[in-house]
Amino acid sequence: MPTANRDGTSIAYEVDGPADGEPVVFVEGLGYGRWMWRWQRRVLSEEYRTILPDNRGTGESDAPSGPYTIEGMAADLEAVLADVGVEEAHVVGASMGGMIAQTYALEYDRAATISLLCTSPGGPEAEPVPERTQQRLLDVPEGADERETIRYRMEPAVSDGFYDENPDLVDRIVDWRLESDADEEPRAAQAAAVEAFDESDRVSDLEVPALVLHGTEDRVVPVENAELLAERLPDASLALCEGGPHLFFIEESAWVNERLREFLSRHPLEEGRA
Repeated sequence: MPTANRDGTSIAYEVDGPADGEPVVFVEGLGYGRWMWRWQRRVLSEEYRTILPDNRGTGESDAPSGPYTIEGMAADLEAVLADVGVEEAHVVGASMGGMIAQTYALEYDRAATISLLCTSPGGPEAEPVPERTQQRLLDVPEGADERETIRYRMEPAVSDGFYDENPDLVDRIVDWRLESDADEEPRAAQAAAVEAFDESDRVSDLEVPALVLHGTEDRVVPVENAELLAERLPDASLALCEGGPHLFFIEESAWVNERLREFLSRHPLEEGRA
């Protein structure tokens, strides 16, 4: 697998799709491996050149000691896109990945569009993660093994009934998470970066076209954050997935993919800039 190097840290990434396709880079959420984008990658790689980095601390990337920052992970993303050799790309980020996408588009000039899923601009007006959810995401049930801990922590991110209705898929997700998600120390370092994130004063400077997608029943990042983003971004389109949970890009992947494809088709890259 190819890697980019920034300040001695190796950032792994994967490239798929046609070599002449417009680049679309997918940025992961807190602790998640690039498996989380498999539903979008499968569809968009038919037409687009998809780039999937592992955030530092995750998957096949190095896991240096913290602290991590969103600015640092945006710099990692710049190193990846420079290594791939693209001049311009569509940037898609979910949750923490959406925070990285915002900072990346503010600090660097390769982002032609940004798609922000289940994320927040941070700052005092943002709706925080509910206290009950925070506790659930950090707890380890007494006597629980690794698989049980993953299921317990992930439950607020999915809809009621998802586990019962999709037992085989849930087992596969647990397998993927065990294989490539961040271990406890780098996960905590990423969580600290999310806690410190605040682009609320700068997000109005983002002039690139933006797509804001969010589930109305998100129990991790409340949907009010999507509305706040859409208000402040100068060129934003907002679409809410009725009943969608935090991981709506998994549960409602067809809905998400349709809107991503439509948005990307409306904003093609300039010829020769891919």
